[in-house]
Amino acid sequence: MATSDSTTGDHADHFRHSYTRDKAQLVRRLARIEGQVRGISRMIEREEYCVDILQQTSALRAAVDSLAVLVLEDHVQGCVRTAAQRGEADRYVDEVVDVVRRTLGRPVRAAARTETPARS
Repeated sequence: MATSDSTTGDHADHFRHSYTRDKAQLVRRLARIEGQVRGISRMIEREEYCVDILQQTSALRAAVDSLAVLVLEDHVQGCVRTAAQRGEADRYVDEVVDVVRRTLGRPVRAAARTETPARS
């Protein structure tokens, strides 16, 4: 039995991660993102024009957001759907809402944290 302080730590015990069917695609996207980061680093080392660097950081942010949306979609369609079928949807829905709020830079609502495991 897994023990974890976060609500996400024990999910591997219950579900196959939904993104595993898209794993190769996600890894390719991450490799492209790595390339973008290295490119921005080279631009800074070469002291390129600030606006060009800002455009590249904007493209990087869009690439990361796109990756996050794919993982979120897979999570909702797989993990949350499975949790709903098992009668555990509330915990997972709260978790998704918290993650979306953090992603958008919004504070996590304290009331959304209904399940806080007690630790000895």
